[in-house]
Amino acid sequence: MPKAGVIYNDAKPIAYRVAREVEAYLQEHGWEVHLATGVGGILGYSQPNSPVCHTPIDRLNPPGFDEKMSFAVVLGGDGTVLSAFRQVAPWGIPLLTINTGHMGFLTEAYLGNLPPMLAQVMAGNYEIEARSMLTVQVLREEVLLWEALCLNEMVLHREPLTSMCHFEIEIGRHAPVDIAADGIIISTPTGSTAYSLSSGGPVITPGVPVLQLVPICPHSLASRALVFADTEPVTIFPANPNRLVMVVDGNAGCYVLPEDRVRSQRSCYDAKFIRLQPPEFFRILREKLGWGLPHTAKPSSVELP
Repeated sequence: MPKAGVIYNDAKPIAYRVAREVEAYLQEHGWEVHLATGVGGILGYSQPNSPVCHTPIDRLNPPGFDEKMSFAVVLGGDGTVLSAFRQVAPWGIPLLTINTGHMGFLTEAYLGNLPPMLAQVMAGNYEIEARSMLTVQVLREEVLLWEALCLNEMVLHREPLTSMCHFEIEIGRHAPVDIAADGIIISTPTGSTAYSLSSGGPVITPGVPVLQLVPICPHSLASRALVFADTEPVTIFPANPNRLVMVVDGNAGCYVLPEDRVRSQRSCYDAKFIRLQPPEFFRILREKLGWGLPHTAKPSSVELP
């Protein structure tokens, strides 16, 4: 019997209702179905008295989700998609992402035509778009304290009410650089339309094998976004006496102390998106972010005084 999964945002009643409808539809067509919520992919925030909240990357999969699962349906917004990939990427499970949220930049479709879309996926009539992910680790000497998978970005920044920070950064075997800023973003191409875009970084099309480093509010005109090959690991050493806060994909993180270091590199796991039609990134940019919309000229009949 083929196996599928459903991951839904349990904070939204519509997502739960549709999840049960999808479960029933797949079971009627002879599929074994497992349900899970997006909560399992939220890694949790540490506390000042317990700076590390650590769950290994390969232990986040919900019960029944493994390499034998053909696909899973995600019902929610972008946050649920990010959480779902942390749960299933190590098992290579492709996701059909259905938007029940607001922006839905990472989702494939809306709820309107769900039964035909499920039939198309069950028939295997779709493409897989693989997008790179990051493995982020916090180490003290050689001891691994914390790790996470992320699809968008990792952010290392100062705590509120503290001063600007210095970061010593090594990219691959290149000479280290020192950046003074409020924080540092390491982003994948998928994440280039998220926090890094708001911080002045460039938009990168998903298939380009690169990562980017974006300083947050740098104290230098020379400290600007840097794009580099995703074969290069990045190590960040906090060069200041205060602890820092690290956040992954906007929903989980830990404290980073002065004696720690943060290492980011392209993960061996990819996020596999199910595409029901050939992906068109520029169309999504136009529809979701307004990129490339034509300018409307002023009427030529207007007479100046």
